[in-house]
Amino acid sequence: MVKSGHTSSSPVAEFNFSNPERPRLGLEVLDLATLRRRLAPETVATVHRTDFHQLFLVTRGTATTMVDFVDYPCAAGTLLYVCPGRVLRLPRPTDDGPVDALAVLFAASFPPRLDRFPALVGPLTPIVWDLADDEGDLRHAALDLRSEYRRVVGEPAPSAITVELLRQLLGALLLRIRRLPVADGPAGDETFQRFQHELERTFATTRNAADYAARVGYSLRSLNRLCQEATGSTAKTLIDARVALEAKRLLVHTDLPVAAIGHRLGFTEPTNFGKFFARETGSTPGTFRERQQSP
Repeated sequence: MVKSGHTSSSPVAEFNFSNPERPRLGLEVLDLATLRRRLAPETVATVHRTDFHQLFLVTRGTATTMVDFVDYPCAAGTLLYVCPGRVLRLPRPTDDGPVDALAVLFAASFPPRLDRFPALVGPLTPIVWDLADDEGDLRHAALDLRSEYRRVVGEPAPSAITVELLRQLLGALLLRIRRLPVADGPAGDETFQRFQHELERTFATTRNAADYAARVGYSLRSLNRLCQEATGSTAKTLIDARVALEAKRLLVHTDLPVAAIGHRLGFTEPTNFGKFFARETGSTPGTFRERQQSP
């Protein structure tokens, strides 16, 4: 990956996809240790975000990874997914032992088009899976992808069929992830997914839960019941959490004034945004920004 021309005073570095081994290839498969050696120490230690997808399969050790301001423990057998736009800090060991992980980095344009499964990965995809019994299958699929990737890198001029095979292997890996047990149950309900998509589309336009219920064809009571079954929270709680997350991202990643951030998220008065943010996070916007900028 390569650092973009972002010039904000924020400590969050932004990276665009760039494969140093095959510049025209929209995929890279490498070990976490190799990725860490490539990056500047300050990038490894601090928050950054990318315009490409990232998968990390932890194979040894225990680590903690921060994604969108939440720390996720990652032991061997953990699969971590970070979509474009999410902020993260790379996995860091939680003890003195080494941490090994396989990293799969890919541009949004590289996976094969799968019309029946248009959202295999994206902002609604879970961040962490404990693979348990599925670890072997996922690891074999990831290792097959890495093996074919090394073949592509080793060829002077990879043929179109070789690159297409690599694309299809990535698609197979994503399909295996899609069928993991975490996608079952109420969280995989079609109506709940429509609510999530609508929330991603219009969270800065309305925070009224009744508006979302109408757009998915449910009563507010039914939507709340569905959200509680899927997540344990009401629709309004999920809406406010999504707005608060976007506020955090903007506070850390941009140097926009707090009032401008509030306006971008649909707040007509800066004081209302400040009260909302404090209620959701326990901190004022200014204090949150200062804390995230501290080393």
